Amino acid sequence: MKITGLRLRELTGTMRHEGEFWEERLVRPLDVYPEHKREGNPWAPARLGEGRSRVQAVFLQVDTDEGVSGLGGPIAHEIAYIVDRQFRGLLAGEDPRATERIWDKLYRHAVHGRKGEAMMAISVIDCALWDLRGRWAGAPVYRLLGGPVRESFPAYASALGYSLEPERVRARARELVAQGYAATKWFFRDGPTDGREGIARNVELARTLREAVGPDVDIMLDAWMSWDVPYTVKMAERLAEYEPRWIEEPVLPDKIDAYAEIRQRSLVPIAGGEHEYTRWGLKLLMDAGAVDVLQPDIYWAGGLSELVKICALASTYDLPVVPHGHSVPATAHLIAAQPATTCPILEYLIKWNEVHQFFWKEPLQPVDGVVTVPSGPGMGMELDPEKIEAERELSWE
Repeated sequence: MKITGLRLRELTGTMRHEGEFWEERLVRPLDVYPEHKREGNPWAPARLGEGRSRVQAVFLQVDTDEGVSGLGGPIAHEIAYIVDRQFRGLLAGEDPRATERIWDKLYRHAVHGRKGEAMMAISVIDCALWDLRGRWAGAPVYRLLGGPVRESFPAYASALGYSLEPERVRARARELVAQGYAATKWFFRDGPTDGREGIARNVELARTLREAVGPDVDIMLDAWMSWDVPYTVKMAERLAEYEPRWIEEPVLPDKIDAYAEIRQRSLVPIAGGEHEYTRWGLKLLMDAGAVDVLQPDIYWAGGLSELVKICALASTYDLPVVPHGHSVPATAHLIAAQPATTCPILEYLIKWNEVHQFFWKEPLQPVDGVVTVPSGPGMGMELDPEKIEAERELSWE
């Protein structure tokens, strides 16, 4: 079998929803500058009118001479550009089942792409090839990865984009518990430049969540790389009484020593690694004793091939891996092939998945707070023609 072509399929459709889709955004590193603190959410889908937003997504399709294809995505246009301009030629004529060979070739070629967008492009290629392998074998990807270790596992509700107004937080958190979730993550809006008022708002968010969900539901809190060591240590002291399962990404990803210092001084466990790349980048966090939970993203850190290696490394450090929730299908197949001690739970970004899984015929969603991995061939991702209002093929050749 040989790869005969890559298709970068840009799909457009209309998503219907109640009210304002994106109610609030998270704190960002750029928010130390007042002009950026005032900005809205740059990731929100374009609004078409009341209760309607445009969804536009790019999917990578890998075709072969045997008629078997694999699908990966969605990805951003800048990632599609790198796939097209940097990697297309290296894939032509390759056996798509030889994922280790292809990954190594792409990595060696992208000497300036060990991190960031070039590695994201390698990641989507790898995931599309795993989907293709599964379709060729007539088996779900988790079987090719050595599973299933288990076919169902818990998910936590990630509430990115929801209002942080206390009464709405209380109502939404209780609703999530009623839906069966035993854990939920929320996102701070304030950081070191927001003074005492910002600290008070952050503490109020944690207090409101704990009061809403009770003592038996886990809460996680995400600072999205926007704090520093003194601020995080101070916040951990204030937040500890509400028993968060972790504080996530307190500082910028390159500040590994700062992560390690925070972990040593914090009264709350520390999670990180979402914005780190490959087994080598994640190993730096492990060696430094920087985090209690590792969070590589399958579509950013190197694809399924690389996440399997990261999980193997993490197991030698007794560190759990909870992948960032960019792709629920890919994450579900990985978790199904790993012990619960290595991958205990799946992140389900509620609003992001309305966008990311919009074009799927059968979106993979938790039921009673539990995800059951698809049993069909490949990743189980099939596009729904009824949702595609426009399509064009991207190329920069």
